Amino acid sequence: MRKFSLHPRNRKKKLFGFFVLILIAAAIALFRFSKTEISSYSKFQTDLKAKSVAAVLFQEENLEITLKDGTKYIVQNPDSLSLKEELLLNDVKVSNSKSMNETISLVFDLLFYLFFFGIFFVAFRKFISPNTFKVVRKTGVVFSDVIGMTQLKKDMLQIIEIMHKPEFYVQQGIRMPKGVLLEGAPGNGKTLFARALAGEGKVNFIPAKATDFQSMFMAIGPMKVKLLFKKARKNAPCIVFIDEFDGIGTKRNYSGSAIETENTRIVTALLNELDGFTQNQGVLVLAATNSRKVLDEALIRAGRFDAKYVVPFPNFEMRKELVSKFLKSKKFDNDVSLEILAKLFDGFCSAQIESVINKAALIASQQKCESFSLQDIHSALKEV
Repeated sequence: MRKFSLHPRNRKKKLFGFFVLILIAAAIALFRFSKTEISSYSKFQTDLKAKSVAAVLFQEENLEITLKDGTKYIVQNPDSLSLKEELLLNDVKVSNSKSMNETISLVFDLLFYLFFFGIFFVAFRKFISPNTFKVVRKTGVVFSDVIGMTQLKKDMLQIIEIMHKPEFYVQQGIRMPKGVLLEGAPGNGKTLFARALAGEGKVNFIPAKATDFQSMFMAIGPMKVKLLFKKARKNAPCIVFIDEFDGIGTKRNYSGSAIETENTRIVTALLNELDGFTQNQGVLVLAATNSRKVLDEALIRAGRFDAKYVVPFPNFEMRKELVSKFLKSKKFDNDVSLEILAKLFDGFCSAQIESVINKAALIASQQKCESFSLQDIHSALKEV
């Protein structure tokens, strides 16, 4: 017979629900009177004069009398100002019970705080969940999928080799760069190159972006930085790719605002982590930015980000290769040639080239044409 087991999350929900039921049951029990005998006030006075009363519990409507032999009974509370003094003079233990309203208020306060801190705990765990940064074992992209960047590919492959054989290169006195900075306009293939590098080098890949470190709660960003690098060390050799690096690595500003304070903490955490691991741990930080000028100087200095590369707009030959790649799955007329399109796309990034060709195909499709023409390309360029 197949055994049924609860998912850990469902088990936690059931335990939480069971705990709430216990609290509700306890609250109900507080509202119920025990089955104590109800007696007359005159009997209480008689017992008091006979020195038989051991303790009196003052309630909102009643008095709970406890005799020295353990017997208990209830009488109506006379609300007498001198009664407590009289009891104390007769060596009777006096205590007060909270009113029903106070008890209800206490129970609801307890439930409110339990609910509030429960929500806070769940939200906190979500923001710093171990699954925040996913480890990609196979990116499915290699250098043959990246057009151009020949020198960059060559340099980065040497770094990958150092990651695989750190001890060998340490003996030769060669230190692997801790960080590599890729600078270039959006759409020029920085992210694709990072994924291809991991695929070509057959190393683990952890992608992250600036927004992953931003949170409505203070100090969550630095904690995520620590979590990211902890996971990278655990999965070494590993490439940590941080996209939109200028979103978290900007120059520190001590203006005192909450946003600037959190940014400063994130940058400080990055500095600590970059200084905290050595070249023989097999972790490489690959950061992509649109502008290196806005980054904190201490963050990108030598010893942290040793290698800095510019990913330029594709040249004429690269544009021809990109056009050829993007035309593979599309039908086009004879007036569409690689040379003509490469000239038209001068100053375009690879993402823009792909977008224009796709738009031209859409225009042709709207006109019920099986293939797009050079005129469709010109129409698409007007909408860029």
